[in-house]
Amino acid sequence: MRYTTISALLLLSLRVDIYAAHAHAFLDHADPRVGNTVKSPPRAVALWFTQNLESAFSTIEILDANGARMNAGNASVDASDRKLLRVPVKVLPAGTYTVKWHVLSVDTHTTEGNFTFHVAP
Repeated sequence: MRYTTISALLLLSLRVDIYAAHAHAFLDHADPRVGNTVKSPPRAVALWFTQNLESAFSTIEILDANGARMNAGNASVDASDRKLLRVPVKVLPAGTYTVKWHVLSVDTHTTEGNFTFHVAP
């Protein structure tokens, strides 16, 4: 009986952990790719997440090596793919850029993170 109870509690805790792990919008992939070097500067930075996003509370900020903001407009969630967040960028000269994001998924959980990409000379 004791082992059955312990086993049941263990299985229940695993199910809760699995649910919690999927309850946030995590970065799935990006364009430009995380850590990638691109030959020509992108006109926009696009991030795909694992869940649909709330547009009003999801942002991307593109910073150059000096911390200057390189966004050419506001980030927006794509109307046909609510997992896609995109921001237009200024003309990016050669260098390293930091992408900072903060998103709210439709299930009300927030996540944030950052990564860099490089524009080749």
